[in-house]
Amino acid sequence: MAIGSRAVSYANPACVKSVVVRSQSVPRWRALSSQSIARQQQQQNLTKTKKQKSSKCSNHSSTAAAQIHLLLSQFRQASATPLHRLRQLADAMTAEMHSGLMSEGGSEQLKMLPTYVENLPHGDEEGLFYAVDLGGTNFRVLRVQLGGKEKRIVKQEYQEVAIPPELMQGTSKELFDFIAKKLASFVAREGEGFEAHSGHVRELGFAFSFPVLQTSVKSGILVHWTKGFKINDAIGKDIVAAFEEAIGRKGDHIRVAALVNDTVGTLAGGRYWNEDTMLSVILGTGTNACYVERVDAVPKWRGAPPKSGEMIINMEWGNFRSPYLPRTFADEEVDIDSVNPGDQWFEKMISGMYLGEIVRCVLAKFAQEAALFGGPIISPKLLEPFSLGTPYVSKIHSDESADLTEVAKILEDVFEIRRTTFQERKIVHDICDIIAERGARLAAAGIVGILNKIGRFHGPTTTTNGSYLSSRRSKTVVAMDGGLYEHYTQYQVYMRAAIDEMLSETAAQSVVIELSKDGSGIGTALLAASHSQYHRF
Repeated sequence: MAIGSRAVSYANPACVKSVVVRSQSVPRWRALSSQSIARQQQQQNLTKTKKQKSSKCSNHSSTAAAQIHLLLSQFRQASATPLHRLRQLADAMTAEMHSGLMSEGGSEQLKMLPTYVENLPHGDEEGLFYAVDLGGTNFRVLRVQLGGKEKRIVKQEYQEVAIPPELMQGTSKELFDFIAKKLASFVAREGEGFEAHSGHVRELGFAFSFPVLQTSVKSGILVHWTKGFKINDAIGKDIVAAFEEAIGRKGDHIRVAALVNDTVGTLAGGRYWNEDTMLSVILGTGTNACYVERVDAVPKWRGAPPKSGEMIINMEWGNFRSPYLPRTFADEEVDIDSVNPGDQWFEKMISGMYLGEIVRCVLAKFAQEAALFGGPIISPKLLEPFSLGTPYVSKIHSDESADLTEVAKILEDVFEIRRTTFQERKIVHDICDIIAERGARLAAAGIVGILNKIGRFHGPTTTTNGSYLSSRRSKTVVAMDGGLYEHYTQYQVYMRAAIDEMLSETAAQSVVIELSKDGSGIGTALLAASHSQYHRF
């Protein structure tokens, strides 16, 4: 019965249900424990996945950082300007100067153009004179009232005007009509303190900072354009004639008394104040140099020798090139994409128009090849040519804040790169430093090459410590002008340091670099005075 009764009991549906319920139920503590274990397992899997992803990101980040630093190291090495290379460049510059003075076309690099400036200003000039200084993306109109030896420059005013980009590659008439219009407006505002001689036509000096083959002190044929200009119908034409025709179309009576290069104007301005000024250098949008040479050192000169026995030589040194120039992939890119590929190597490595673009090219390469700024998507602005101007490079370079906040701001404002790490900002800062130092040291080598040519030192012979020998004369003044040199402080520092490095201590002390602010404009007006048709000095 016991067994049968147990069987009947299981057959009872109520009993079966009861048994089933009891068999499926799990104690609460055990159910909670199972859920907890499942959650722990899930969390462990999630943590493991995160660690794997983090490890992959870390490895990727480390790889990218290593690649960036490798690229930076390679670029630094390719841009290096050690002392021996600077010395080679200075000697190469001197050699090309000799070749360019021997005959027309004697140097394929340096034009070495004799100017017809015979009367450098000496301080006795009097009257009201104007100047137009066309040297880059802007031009200046200026007037000065000269008061002779005692009063010197009594008063001066100037206006700077931006040239619309379309005029830089338009027609000659369009460009000169625009300049003449701005000049007429400026003359019309001639106010108190400025007084022209009664019955005298107003005279101006025209600083035209492009290669010109001068045929007289107030005429010259344009050889070719630089600095981004490409106005084909002006090449081979008399620039002064084109300008005076434009002035005439405006109904003004203004005579061009002197056509000069802005570098020549800077030299004249420097000589006006200091007789030891022997050369001048422009470091702005573009670059050039000129200096005072002995006539007997210019075999290609066929005219009557100036009474002074000296003449100013316009070098057009922007086209200097040499295997010793430390060119990089960025220089090749800038050159290929320029309006004058293959020309103006020196200018494209040291001047204000190109330094910012070189920096941009380097940053773009780093972003594309090593995911600088995070990647993989690159800001379109970073790939836009000339989106980074050299003034931004100067601001980046001068940022001394602990976290480089100015660098971050510029990257956001210019390239729309909003999130950067300190290490990325530091790399940008380093690239600007490399490019600015290289440009400044190359400019210094060019200056030393000129000093050697004019006998400021005993030639290229060096002392046992590798420095050039001492100066023969007590002082040589280099007149400097241009926004790059004026506003980029670290560029100034690097250039001066390189000159000192190349020269002996005595020679270095004899070289004085003076900023001739707006020297080209004032100097051009002074040359108009010293070559005036009413000249009475």
